[in-house]
Amino acid sequence: MELTHMNDQGRARMVDVSDKPETTRTARARTSVELSSELKQLITDGDLAKGDVLAVAQVAGIMAAKETSRIIPMCHPLALKKVDLTFEWDETQLIIESFVKTKGDTGVEMEALTAASVAALTVYDMTKAVDKGIVIGPTYLLEKQGGKSGDYVR
Repeated sequence: MELTHMNDQGRARMVDVSDKPETTRTARARTSVELSSELKQLITDGDLAKGDVLAVAQVAGIMAAKETSRIIPMCHPLALKKVDLTFEWDETQLIIESFVKTKGDTGVEMEALTAASVAALTVYDMTKAVDKGIVIGPTYLLEKQGGKSGDYVR
């Protein structure tokens, strides 16, 4: 398999997507935040001094998706049409899923992965005073639709 992000000299390059057709592109990613039952209770009760952890993580994830090309060097700037994050508790794990959609000439997998990751990092940042033993991950792509490489479902 040829790596498309390498030029003839074996150095990194941004892929030329100018000839690709615009299609609807979506991606969904997931990560988890493992934390103590005490911290889970504080988050669900809204008893943390820094405020509503999940509301802040939601906004951080959306902002991160929109800024992905600024922090991942070979990502193209995209006009995202939808970004959403959901949060679900599984005992002492917070499951974070992101969904990203656009109409364009390149996929949104990196935007979905970035959104989920930054939301998890935000949870850590807002709760580290209570529990520094928080574990983030694994983080992975659940599915993507659209584009030349076809659809993918984990």
